[in-house]
Amino acid sequence: MADQHALRTDATGYPVSAALRWEEPPEGPVIVLLDQRRLPAEEAELVCTDVPALVEAIRTLAVRGAPLLGVAGAYGVALAAVRGFDVEESAAMLAHARPTAVNLALGVDRAVEEYRAALKAGADARRAGEAALAAARAVHREDARASSLMARHGFDLLDELLPGGAYQILTHCNTGSLVSGGGGTAFGVARAVHEAGRLRRLWVDETRPLLQGARLTAYEAARAGMAYTVLTDNAAGSLFASGEVDAVLIGADRIAADGAVANKVGSYPLAVLARYHHVPFVVVAPCTTVDPGTEDATGIEVEQRPGHEVTEFPGPLPAAPEAGGAPVASVAVAPPGVQAYNPAFDITPPELVTAIVTENGVVSPVTKGGLAELCDRSRSGNGMMSI
Repeated sequence: MADQHALRTDATGYPVSAALRWEEPPEGPVIVLLDQRRLPAEEAELVCTDVPALVEAIRTLAVRGAPLLGVAGAYGVALAAVRGFDVEESAAMLAHARPTAVNLALGVDRAVEEYRAALKAGADARRAGEAALAAARAVHREDARASSLMARHGFDLLDELLPGGAYQILTHCNTGSLVSGGGGTAFGVARAVHEAGRLRRLWVDETRPLLQGARLTAYEAARAGMAYTVLTDNAAGSLFASGEVDAVLIGADRIAADGAVANKVGSYPLAVLARYHHVPFVVVAPCTTVDPGTEDATGIEVEQRPGHEVTEFPGPLPAAPEAGGAPVASVAVAPPGVQAYNPAFDITPPELVTAIVTENGVVSPVTKGGLAELCDRSRSGNGMMSI
């Protein structure tokens, strides 16, 4: 298993990310994003030369996914520092771009702390910017490594829970290389199962209203050569009832200290279905997603997104972002002026979670003490843990 999860790096030793990279052209450093709004129809890149552009990319989901937002936030601080913008103002903008995903603020804070420490030690602005960039690159490396470790631990957990079989796995939203500096979280585990020849079928929830499953997970599954099928979110119950789901694998945007999991809306109903049908419900996320400062579900701010995402099907974006073309008009699917309820996330209580897989190992059953012990380990501690 070790070779297939090896960390991919470029010639300079930095992780290869499908979704984000730092570049230094002659006119100045930039952050280059794979514009996920355009997938799967078009693989187009979005170049951010300043923090407002990056914040807009985060808010409009051109770049998304908790682990990758941490990487993007750290690089955003570095971009502000190296280009001579106001670092503190830029950091505040980035940290609040999406409130539920804890990794974003953590990545921002880490790069800012290194920037401040360098200034305090007497560094000039250029060297302080280099310190922020070094911090961002470290966040990137660590996230890529965490992806590889989570894939191993998740594979071993499934083998323990469902020994010897080939699995039918149901997943929700998108949790692959598009949301990570490496191979992803839940999708990374599913891919490990596939590469071991033990994946019968990956069931992909379409994930309304923005179709991250149908557009993005299906895109990644096709590229990986996996056997997969897309379904509407409300068809999941019939799959469980017919015995066609062996395990549910999802990611997380924030995990409270007690193990409550905030993830893409639609995750909680899957947990309820899984419990009723005695199917393992497994959350895969790095320890940076566990927020010890949030005691339980009541402390998690759930992002409310615009109602038009529910009441309209958006038209395609212009073919060339830099050309300034206008997108095709959206198509209304509800009466004009209708109100829409559109939370980006829901929260699954810990008692419905079979296990949480992190880079440091697995906690099952999910308890506050077990989760704290697991995530307090040094990064060299990567064994299994059952409590």
